[in-house]
Amino acid sequence: MTSGMGNSRDWILEYAPAEARRIDPLMGWTGSGDMKGQVRLRFETEEAAVDYAQRNGLAYTVERPKQRRANVRPLGYGGNFAYNRRGAWTH
Repeated sequence: MTSGMGNSRDWILEYAPAEARRIDPLMGWTGSGDMKGQVRLRFETEEAAVDYAQRNGLAYTVERPKQRRANVRPLGYGGNFAYNRRGAWTH
């Protein structure tokens, strides 16, 4: 799997859970009666998200994203097929 940066620039407003999740005894699925847990609002800027929360009287906390360092591979994907590859071919 890859961990890309796509769709990671938005600010997301999520409601805090109003009740704990519970396991359905028949099917074993996890569920909750909290309908706001399904709502995720996206904003382009932090200011827009904070403004929305303040206008609607919502208590909020801002969680800043962790800074990631760039994952730059010298040869990239093509290095898997290079003739001077150092490691053994595993396929």
